[in-house]
Amino acid sequence: MRVVVTAQDAHLDSPTDPRFGRARYLILVDTETGEHSPVDNDVNLNAAQGAGIQTGKKVVELKAEAVITGHVGPKAFSVLDAGGVAIYTGASGTVSQAMEQFKEGSLQRAQGANVEGHWA
Repeated sequence: MRVVVTAQDAHLDSPTDPRFGRARYLILVDTETGEHSPVDNDVNLNAAQGAGIQTGKKVVELKAEAVITGHVGPKAFSVLDAGGVAIYTGASGTVSQAMEQFKEGSLQRAQGANVEGHWA
């Protein structure tokens, strides 16, 4: 399974980023092989608006089946949901720890946005 974790830096020991749309990096992890690659999200980091939508489109383009993040707004949720991407919120710790939380089933699948739009 291809999973994206929002991160503050480009490695597995990086802290997760609680912001979906304005996360500094998206770490794409293959749960079967353990292979991972960082995707720079700098273009959306300081966007005036539309960061969640654009980051959501990027996740869909990466062919991710799930995303792990802290918070996701309504527009990003809609883009991800329409792209068939499962959304897991409430992740904490490092990217590696978030992946362990995901594999253990301790993260809840989001049924909707957990913050209003333009959350900083």
